[in-house]
This record gives sequence, structure tokens and C-alpha cells, in this order.
Amino acid sequence: MLDKKQKYFQIALNSTLNEAHSIISQIPLDKRIIVEAGTPLIKAYGIRGVRAIRNWWEQRIFGTSGGLPPPAFSSMGPVGLLARSLEKRTKQNRREKVTETFFTPYIVADLKCMDRGLREVEIAREGGANAAVVLGHAPIETLDAFIENCGKAGLDSMIDMMNFEFPLNVLRQLKEPPQVVILHRGVDEEAFNPEKEIPFHEIQRIKSNYDIMIAIAGGDTFEEARRALFNDADIVVVWKSFYKSSTETAELAKEFLKEIR
Repeated sequence: MLDKKQKYFQIALNSTLNEAHSIISQIPLDKRIIVEAGTPLIKAYGIRGVRAIRNWWEQRIFGTSGGLPPPAFSSMGPVGLLARSLEKRTKQNRREKVTETFFTPYIVADLKCMDRGLREVEIAREGGANAAVVLGHAPIETLDAFIENCGKAGLDSMIDMMNFEFPLNVLRQLKEPPQVVILHRGVDEEAFNPEKEIPFHEIQRIKSNYDIMIAIAGGDTFEEARRALFNDADIVVVWKSFYKSSTETAELAKEFLKEIR
């Protein structure tokens, strides 16, 4: 689960699994980083894409290199794999007298669910995700089912409010609120309507009514990250700078993390 006292930097991986692997191998080991299996990646690779991303991020965090079987072929599930990895690393540390700091990898499956809330939560859980995303434009029944079943499965529920002028109108109809609301300017919106603003003004409007976290997506510059945090966003989502790996990938991640205080 996310810590409401902490600010986070979410890296959305939307390209290929090869690119995802390369990027994960370079980004800093920092508990403030959330790794997202983006919608295009999930559509291209399905649940195995989510599993692969979790496996690679676990390997980075716990210092394993192929020691863990991919989640797709393990019956233990992500919690079991995490416990086994921690036990293995703890024993190794005792032998080597090395002290290391671990943090739990956090993976978001951006499913953009529009129907079949229960089944899509099951898919996210099977892939080893910690959170899953449903679209605010889904029927209220789907949103309620998605949030309820995320709770039962131990996942954080996230509602993407892209193309909503008043997200509160949706939230007020729900049986219970999600853990996270995503305020989102779409890629096509930005490309074809450059004047379109990220709805920073909705952050306080929502937070004054609900004790939930707010993620800002659709801004990929340092300035937009600063504006999001200045307006009390909890999560800054970035994808453009991490669509393909480069020699600057690690440094870019470090620079964004400097904004996350």
C-alpha cells in the first residue's frame, strides 16, 4: 500500500519489454519510485508483461540476477516471492556482514478497465501488480466492483479521470472512494490541443472532500512536476522521458526525484 505521507515518482513503461528491461536496469533504487506497466505495453504483451516488469524490478531491489523464477511460473505469488527473496538476501547479508536497505517494489497495472471490474482486478493480481487502474467513464457499477475487489485482493484502486471536467461528480456516486484519483491530460489531447491544461485546480477540490491520494499524469517536464507537487499532488507520472532507454535514463530519473520531497 502507498504511504499518504510520502510523495512518489511514477515511471510509466509504454514501449517494448526490451526497453522496459533496459530502463529498469538503470533507474535508481529508491522507495519513492513506482513502476507502471502502461496500457500499450499491457495490450502488446498481456499479463506476462506485468509479471516481467515486477520480476525485473524485484531483481534490482534485492540484488538477484536470475535467482528468482519469473512470477509467471511461480505458484507462490508476488508476496511469497518477496518473502523468499528477503530471506535469501538476509542470510547472505549475515554471511557477508553487509547491511542493506530494502523497500517493497510497487507495480501499477494501467488496465484502463471499462467493464468486468472483478475479472480485471484478478488479472492485475495474477500479474503481480500492487495497484490497478479503472477509467472514470466506466459505469458506476463497474467502478464499485473494481474498488471493492481491489480491496479484497490487497490492491490499491486507481481511477483515471481523463476527459472529466468535474471528477467529484463521479466520486460522489461511489459506494467507497478509491485509494488514488488520477488527473490526466491525454497524449492526444496534448498533441492536438496544445492549450489544454492539466487540471491542477482539481487537486484541492478533491482533497477537501476525500482523504485520498492524487496522481498527475500528462505532464512530462520538470516544471510540470514542480507545479503538480506545489499544488499538493502525491504522485507525478512521467512517460515520455522513459519511452526508450538512453545514456541519460538514470540521470533523468535522479533529476525528477530531486523534485519529489
